[in-house]
Formats: sequence, C-alpha cells, structure tokens
Amino acid sequence: MQISIGYSKNKNVDTAVAEATTKIKAAEGIFFQCPFAMLKGVSEQIHAKFPGVPTIGTGATTYYEGEASDQILVVVAFESGCKVRSGVIRNLSKAPLVDIMPLKKSISELGAKGDNAVCLEYCTNDEERLVSTMNVELSKEKVAIAGGTVFGTPNGQKSCVCVDGVLYEDACCWLLVKSTSGKIRTYAEQIYAVPENAKFHVATKVNLATKELLTLDNRPAAEVYANELGISKNQIVDNVFKNPLGRIVGDDVYIISQYEVGSSGSLRSYKRVCENDAICILELLDYKQINEDTCRMIRQENSHISFVFSINCIYRHLFYQQENFLPQLLRNMSNIGPHVGVVGGGEQYRKQHVNQTMVCVVFE
Repeated sequence: MQISIGYSKNKNVDTAVAEATTKIKAAEGIFFQCPFAMLKGVSEQIHAKFPGVPTIGTGATTYYEGEASDQILVVVAFESGCKVRSGVIRNLSKAPLVDIMPLKKSISELGAKGDNAVCLEYCTNDEERLVSTMNVELSKEKVAIAGGTVFGTPNGQKSCVCVDGVLYEDACCWLLVKSTSGKIRTYAEQIYAVPENAKFHVATKVNLATKELLTLDNRPAAEVYANELGISKNQIVDNVFKNPLGRIVGDDVYIISQYEVGSSGSLRSYKRVCENDAICILELLDYKQINEDTCRMIRQENSHISFVFSINCIYRHLFYQQENFLPQLLRNMSNIGPHVGVVGGGEQYRKQHVNQTMVCVVFE
C-alpha cells in the first residue's frame, strides 16, 4: 500500500494545509489530526482541495516523528493499493443505528473482510453504544474497529469530528480501508494484568448513564478498592496509573480507568460497568519490556510495513511522561515504520471500548 504523510506546525490554516498536503498526488482516502482551533478551517480546506476523496479528521494531540503535540497538523493519505470509504454515525447518545446503512453498503462495495480491511474512527462520546452499533455490520465480515475518543477539547467547547468537510457533534467519523496489496493487522497492547492472587468482585450496582460503579459485592466501590490496596480514598484517583480496574470476560481483561470518587463512595470511570460484571484490581507490569515485545511481534508478523497508526490512552500518555518513557515509546514506534499516533480519551478495539490501552493498526 502506498501511503504519504505530511505535516505542518504553521498556525495559519491556508499555509498549514498547503505544507501538509504537498506530497499528496492521487489520494484514495485521507485522515488528519490538527490543533482544535484549526479544525473547521482545515476540514473545509482539505475537502475543497481533494473533492470526492473520503476524508475524516479531528482535533487531537498527535504523535509524529518522535514528538507529541497538540499544535501540529498531520495529514495521512492512502494513495494506492487500497479502496476507501468514509461516513458518519450521528446521534451517538440517542439513536446511532439510524446511520448504519452507509457502513453496510461500503463493506459490501469494497468486499471488506478480515485482515484485508479495518475501520478507523474518531468519536465524541457514548463509546459502548457506538461499538455495538458498528459491529452490527462489521462483525459479520470480521472487520476490526480501531479508533479513539476525542480528547483535549478546550473548556467551553464541544468535541467534534469531521467527515468530508463537515463537522459533527455527538458523532463518530469512520474511514473504511480495504487493502488490495497486503494485509492489515491490528494489535492491542496492555501493560496491566490480573494479579496472581487477585480477588474477584461482582458489580452489584451501577449507573450506566454516568459510567459510575456504585457498589462491589454490595459495598461502596471506593471502600472495596481502598481496603484491598491498603490506601485511603483520597489516593484512589492518583493510583489509577498503577492499579486500574479490570472487567473480566473469560480470558480477556478490559481496563477501566477510575477518575473520581463519588460522595457516596462510588467510582466514576471512563468505561461503563454493567451489573454482574466480574471486576478485579489490576497490577502494573514491566511496560518497557512489553512495548519492546509489541514492536518485535509487529516486525515479525508483517513482511513489509507501509504505515503504523496507533491510538494511545491519555492515562498511558501522562504516566509515560511522568516516568520519562514517552520519548522512548515514540522512538520504538517510529523504528517499526512510518508512524502516526493519536492520544485518545478512550480506545475502541474490535468489540470493546477500553481504557489505558494502546491500539495499533499496521498496513503492509
């Protein structure tokens, strides 16, 4: 697959778009990430410059060439060896299934299946509802979702995503990419695991609307968490880097990031917990070695890497900054192949919305 990447740090929209798209010749599809203040202008300019080319984008903190910045425009163009479609799923908080038919049609038109396709996306909210909606069609052909929740929107503004030059709130933009020249593989990197002698709990009361875990084993969730780790309730939020919660489904673990303790002893998080879910407190592993192993696996499983796109959780991002590991992470990812990343407020991968995970899409 032929992919070009362009970027600009210029604060003028016209100049930034011109600089970031200089190398693009004949794009089949485009996605971009830019400073939040430039989103409307960039989306309109790219759509005008490449009319008819499927395009999605959002404001974001971007990883590119060893740097993490929310003041850079990066434009990724799929130029050959692929077929691409774009679309939007609106009203995530109410009735997103209304917009499923364009995705269904695109899957059929492209012949998207398994490891020859991926559905990239950015969304603003209601991730669990989104993932369930998209998988109504994507799961039939085993096409993976790989995307992130918009994070970093300035206070007082609403998160937006862009599809073909138009901005949407309460929505998801998607880019369905089908390769005609190689495989597309997806990976999820976790740096937390269930402890050897873990205690398993049952979510006995929740508030789905606020993503609030009220009780575990019929006791206030914060009390259970604090007692098990021998810490005070005031330490729970800061302890998320070392001991997030985990939702256990068979052999799979889905990370839940707690960000606030409620007045009644609840735990508010970035991922919904359902009643009767099996929950345990996870432990931090050797994250440096894990990333080396991830990079090694990607190189071994992909004979010729054209491009790597990663979605990294804001909590991992902040933790790696605290540990001075972020520069090494960016070097590791760039050493695999051409790499662009985004910092998300949550990650969507296959059939789940998760926290504190890095999702990677590798294009041969």
